[in-house]
Amino acid sequence: MILATIIPSREGELRQLLASMNRVPGLLDPLNTLIPFGRFARLHFARIVILDDQTLDDITVYGMPRADYPTYLAILGDCDGAIEDFLEDLVKQAGDGLRRIFAYCERYAVGTDLLAWMKAHNLATAANYVNWLGRTVQQVNEEEMLRQALEKFIQGNADSLRGIPQRQVRVAMKEFVANEVQAGRVTLTPPAPTPLGWRIRNFLHLLGMPILLLVLSPFILIALPFFLFQLRRCEKSDPEIAPRVNPDHANLLSSLEDHGVTNQFSAMGSLKPGLFRRLTMILVLSAINYTARHVFNRGRLARVTSIQFARWVFLDGKKRVIFASNYDGSLDSYMDDFINKVGFGLNVVFSNGIGYPRTNWLLLDGAKDEQKFKDYLRRHQMPTRAWYNAHAGLTALDKWRNAQIRKGLEQQSMTDTEIRDWLQLF
Repeated sequence: MILATIIPSREGELRQLLASMNRVPGLLDPLNTLIPFGRFARLHFARIVILDDQTLDDITVYGMPRADYPTYLAILGDCDGAIEDFLEDLVKQAGDGLRRIFAYCERYAVGTDLLAWMKAHNLATAANYVNWLGRTVQQVNEEEMLRQALEKFIQGNADSLRGIPQRQVRVAMKEFVANEVQAGRVTLTPPAPTPLGWRIRNFLHLLGMPILLLVLSPFILIALPFFLFQLRRCEKSDPEIAPRVNPDHANLLSSLEDHGVTNQFSAMGSLKPGLFRRLTMILVLSAINYTARHVFNRGRLARVTSIQFARWVFLDGKKRVIFASNYDGSLDSYMDDFINKVGFGLNVVFSNGIGYPRTNWLLLDGAKDEQKFKDYLRRHQMPTRAWYNAHAGLTALDKWRNAQIRKGLEQQSMTDTEIRDWLQLF
């Protein structure tokens, strides 16, 4: 996530420049002349957002003055491999376009070392979620091509396949794929080995949180009653700010959505004032980051399967937070999925933001007031100026299905029940 302050007098020009990247509003030209995202073989999703927070006056309900933060430009991407390698590739292939864009930002001048500048303006995530850790762009593309080839084979040989046992059907499909691979029409690249350094760091991270909690457990037990007392005190007095969304704002957001089966969501807001809410948010996002990395990394975030990538990032001295996600389906179905399945999770995170519907013991109520929650979230949502999806038309469940097709094809032996279940994937 590259974050830069926009020169106020040039914001209008920047908006026009970013609009030129789209064929129509909400539909990016992947080979546009500024940043041709479609040329990057390791890029899953990318977006450009102008962080213009329309809720800055909300803090005045606490008797505090409005904080006039600058308007930021944010470029976010979800990529395979090391960020350093991707940034080098980005500068190499889109350097001129990036220079044109960053010319509208403060502290960027002609002759600036673009790569060093971008590294200096890169923000780390407070929490990051990947639907399936380790699944690369190359793997997704190859497995979709495999599925399409097999679907075509099945349709073209439906009569002959219908009259033979399922085990022979699988043999015929394996032989077909072997011939397609030999002819170069299908490619199934073996997954690259996970770097040893990453495996070591990940293992240490896996152990680190439980050990830290164990060491701090006596202090946590002592602090818990004070935390709960302060929590209830805040919950009873914190004001709600969830008016019906401005129709013009809602229409603008709607015009950028539902151009495919997958959508983008970008929202930001200010944390409730005081150290208590800030520390609570830090702890909550640390827990989300840990579980997303080590527990919920195989196709679901708790019970939700529609999110492909998501992240939370602190801004402005941890006084504000931006949330960005790539999800399948409509926004209403996305929010309903969370409300119905993990409403308590929404409360734990978003109730630390100013104006959130009132919670009860952090977990209860809040998002259960469906209309207030939806109005609150839509009000904090910002239009994404340019959005790239390398796998248009493929949901997270589609990618899972394709991976299972490949797995079943490469598996040495299968039971009759496993073969039946595998064939039902088609």
